[in-house]
Amino acid sequence: MPIYILKRLLLMVPTLFGVLLLTFAVIQFVPGGPVEQYLAEARSGAGTGASAEGGGMAYRGSQGVDPQKLLQIKALYGFDQPVPERFWRMLVQFSRFDLGVSFFQNKSVSQLIWDKLPVSISLGLWTFLISYLVAVPLGVAKAVRAGSRFDLVTTLLMLLGYAIPGFVLGVALLVIFGGQLQWFPLRGLTSSHWNDLSPWAQVTDYLWHIAMPVTAMVLGSFAVTAMLTKNAFLEEIRRQYVITARAKGLSERQVLWKHVFRNALIPILTGFPAAFIGAFFTGSLLIETLFSLDGLGLLSYESVIRRDYPVVLGTLYFFTLIGLITKLISDLSYMWVDPRVRLD
Repeated sequence: MPIYILKRLLLMVPTLFGVLLLTFAVIQFVPGGPVEQYLAEARSGAGTGASAEGGGMAYRGSQGVDPQKLLQIKALYGFDQPVPERFWRMLVQFSRFDLGVSFFQNKSVSQLIWDKLPVSISLGLWTFLISYLVAVPLGVAKAVRAGSRFDLVTTLLMLLGYAIPGFVLGVALLVIFGGQLQWFPLRGLTSSHWNDLSPWAQVTDYLWHIAMPVTAMVLGSFAVTAMLTKNAFLEEIRRQYVITARAKGLSERQVLWKHVFRNALIPILTGFPAAFIGAFFTGSLLIETLFSLDGLGLLSYESVIRRDYPVVLGTLYFFTLIGLITKLISDLSYMWVDPRVRLD
């Protein structure tokens, strides 16, 4: 196993290099870079009404700007250096886990990620917990009652929830429960006076704010887990050892929870690391935008729109690295959960 882990870790290096190289190359041809945006904002502030156009290093927005001033702006963003040198400098920084500094927010990318994590953790972790706590028992109940009216009705409801996009449900929740009935707040993760509340009131206020966003995200997410649990249980129930256990006089509860449950949860438990770690680092852009939640999804979107390249590349590197490590842990969990699996 140590050799397998070492091979997987070594394979992460070319994967990260390829992702960064492709993204960095695409960025060079995207119009409206940070220099153009800086010049456009400066002209707009001066009331000229000029706009930035073009792409690459041919800045049409630089027309009428003092060449010396333009060189200073390029040097400010590091665009006075050749492309290969900038790419190499970025790789050296990333190898030291230095994600750089944002062009427009005057903060390190690491600090920005850290500041946005609480919102994304709140959304992702609650979605993860509720999905598993509801989906696994529901899947077991559906497997035991396979073909019954309960199985049919719950399947239809789950498919309906899975078919409704999260942002559509979010809009409906905002209009009905936030606007018309005014049962829940329309925006934010906490109230403006949250710091002045008692501890119990703070918890209540937080849950009051997070209810609609989590509902919009969780409704369709547990459908896959529930159906996976049901199918895994149905497959195990039909196996010979279940028939043997029943023939020995074991009760249905003992057969189900002592024998079937342990084997049926193998495919679910192996996906647990990815789902758990993903809860901390995945955010929904549309949900965060709808409910005015300043999380990682909104940070990524705004960095792309503003051409904040250090944030784009830094977050991409960080999330890709987390994803590769999580995939390795998920593969190793197969062996830890099922002793029959051999990584060799």
